[in-house]
Amino acid sequence: MIKFTLKCDQEHSFESWFQSSDAFDKLMRAGMVTCAVCGSDTVEKAIMAPTVRASRKAAAPTESPDPDPASLSTPSNEMEKALAALKKQVEANSEYVGMNFASQARDIHDGLVPNRAIHGEAKPEEARKLIEDGVPVAPLPFIPNRKTN
Repeated sequence: MIKFTLKCDQEHSFESWFQSSDAFDKLMRAGMVTCAVCGSDTVEKAIMAPTVRASRKAAAPTESPDPDPASLSTPSNEMEKALAALKKQVEANSEYVGMNFASQARDIHDGLVPNRAIHGEAKPEEARKLIEDGVPVAPLPFIPNRKTN
């Protein structure tokens, strides 16, 4: 995992974790990296200073090497709290349709099934096609909880 500091064309600065530098590049090419503040997809890596220690003996670590997993899921600032509240509201007031999102959104738009609030997942090309066809959709700034059984 690698953490990048990113900046959008509106000068918002934010951090995000990626599986690798190659994974970041692949997501950028697919248009899937967006600003956490305004949603702009014009994002670039910002200048960042790596954390470097002189040696293992010279400096005690400032962070625990294995952070408590519970602390990673707890919102630590106002933006994270707002995103957590948005996620809770979306999940409470819409139906999760998983990877069927594109077909369900299109069916609702075309009047083939009753109108209802849905959320789910779509491949980038599916989402692009929905937008091109005038189906009202918007990306969510979080990954939905996947429903199982």
